[in-house]
Amino acid sequence: MTAELVRGQNHPLSQARLEIRIAAGTPVVAGATLGDEHGRVHGVEWVVHPGAPNLPGLEVSRQAAADHRLAVDLGAVPEAVHRVHVLLALPTAGGPVRFGAVAAPFVAVTGLDGTELVSYTITGLDAESAVVALELYRRQGAWKVRAVGQGYAGGLAELFTDQGLPQAGQLARDVHEAVARGLASAVPMPPPLTADGDRPRQTAAPTPGADQGSSAAQGAPGAVPPQPPPPSTPQPLSPYGTPEPASPYGTPGTPAAGAPQPRHTPGPADTTAQPPTVGGPVDYSHPRRQNTAPPPPPPAAPPAQPGQPAQPVAGDATGWSMEERLYNQVWGMFEDLARSTAAYRSAVDFADSRMEKELDAALADPRSRIGGQGDAAREAARAKHAQLVEEARAVYDRDLGQLTAESEVVEPALPPAYARWDNPVWHGYRVPFEVPMAVRLGDLCLPECAELRIPMLVRLPLERGLWIDSGAAGSLDGSFLDAHELHRLAMDTAVALAARLVAVHPAGDYSLHVIDPAGSGAQALAPLVWSGVLAAPPAVGAAGVAEVLARLTQRVDLVQMAVRGGAAESLPPGLDTSEQLLIVNDFPHGFDDRAVTQLRYLADEGPSVGVHLMMVADREDASGYGPLLDPLWRSLMRLTPVPDDHLADPWVGHAWTYEPALVPPGSQVLEQVLNQVAEARTKYT
Repeated sequence: MTAELVRGQNHPLSQARLEIRIAAGTPVVAGATLGDEHGRVHGVEWVVHPGAPNLPGLEVSRQAAADHRLAVDLGAVPEAVHRVHVLLALPTAGGPVRFGAVAAPFVAVTGLDGTELVSYTITGLDAESAVVALELYRRQGAWKVRAVGQGYAGGLAELFTDQGLPQAGQLARDVHEAVARGLASAVPMPPPLTADGDRPRQTAAPTPGADQGSSAAQGAPGAVPPQPPPPSTPQPLSPYGTPEPASPYGTPGTPAAGAPQPRHTPGPADTTAQPPTVGGPVDYSHPRRQNTAPPPPPPAAPPAQPGQPAQPVAGDATGWSMEERLYNQVWGMFEDLARSTAAYRSAVDFADSRMEKELDAALADPRSRIGGQGDAAREAARAKHAQLVEEARAVYDRDLGQLTAESEVVEPALPPAYARWDNPVWHGYRVPFEVPMAVRLGDLCLPECAELRIPMLVRLPLERGLWIDSGAAGSLDGSFLDAHELHRLAMDTAVALAARLVAVHPAGDYSLHVIDPAGSGAQALAPLVWSGVLAAPPAVGAAGVAEVLARLTQRVDLVQMAVRGGAAESLPPGLDTSEQLLIVNDFPHGFDDRAVTQLRYLADEGPSVGVHLMMVADREDASGYGPLLDPLWRSLMRLTPVPDDHLADPWVGHAWTYEPALVPPGSQVLEQVLNQVAEARTKYT
């Protein structure tokens, strides 16, 4: 039975391996400090936080999120540690600045099987922006948990100072900087879930005797944001008892042993696809739908043979249209792959840890270190490890087989905005009359299954600019290319993405601008120039840079004033009110301090009024500006012209490999599409 604590109460812990689950309703930073018998934290190395997410016996999330799952193994905590303080803090990058303005955070301590042992709702907070939620402490050789709820109006700096850390201010800045970096490199988050947004994953028959999980209903369609899932909902485990890391897409139930979980497809009524936002209220109503009736059910899959998985069906997700169903299905595939991979990695880690403990136990006894008895113990440990890994891989391969079959059905059915350039749908392309829900920016994959690629779909309109990295630092394949070749590939990537963006919008609804100060991108930009889809020829030289930036900055100012004043009709006649995309090549060549300031302004303020930024740059080349450009880089989504594993998944800890959406060599599809766009624009104007 769950013990519901109030502030100051304690409760014994009967298990050493635990999870601490946090539901805050708004993105928060989660961490923990380790203290000695007097509660003193000896140094920054005794603090686990998003920038340093692992310590012996503790692992926390790498990002701010509304829901967290912290892994705790009290048996692995060093002997010198007598207290573990679990702390929460509000991010400094916008959003709520005090806990009194948000829902009371809920914290639960659970066993590995999902059984809730202790829960605590942190009430009574007001001006505080950081809080010590729980304290795990040793008492007479056993561990207990105490509900603390001590808040700090001075944030993490005051909290760390109270715990005796002399570097409290610097550590607090490091934590928030790590959160900001993670946000800038995070995989775009799918929309919030809705109650009708789930569909069962098509799986093989469950293992006899295993329990089937059920998903928790979340929210409802319409204009009200969905609420976080009930914190008491059981969480999934891997087939070997190890906890599966948290997912941003909902709170799943307990699956059958090794069986895939029910898929949680994104709700159809969200307007963003970015990492958890911390800004003001979001309008969750669909821009082209006014009714609040539930969407029709997804199409039924063909009946499956007993014991066999059901045949995959394109559009097997809830939605009002096939486009919406496919969008939800793609994000469901992403979620399934993330979860299956997390379960596989967790099972392998458990097998490794178990083998190490058994080998240590065999070596600890002097009588069994040598001779047949020791050899037999070591061989048995290795055999058990191999068996566990083999079983985990078999389950994982089964999941991959189902996802691969689904991908083979879904990929050919995707509309142009979601499809690769080699998809035949582009050969039948016609300029659309409506803006699609999302656009494909590339593909995502994981190293365990590099052949399975999930489309990376981002909702429209874009809420973050794009930075196409033309440098080799960190790229998986970039180190084998010279700087000239990398820059050419970066420009090809930028042109392919820009052409896709203009092609998926109705005629006249999307305008392209290019800044190419030295003219180094002329060859890559040729399709845009020759087709006539650019609003003006590429701007060159410092004068061209200044003219384009001044014009777009003025447009942002005018539209912002009109929107805030509720006087859209007062805009100057002839002002282009269509969505704008500015492609910047060779930054910072040709940019002075004023131009850099204007660029930052466009990156921060432009997306809200339809002005978007795409930069092709090598950060090393721009390092001369120092920390001045750090906010700019963090505000943009980094993409690479070669496969690179820079995109973080802060919810389950994966590093996803991104592959750009390039046009196949020798294909004329890009020119054909751009010519149709230019022809439609001529008719439109």
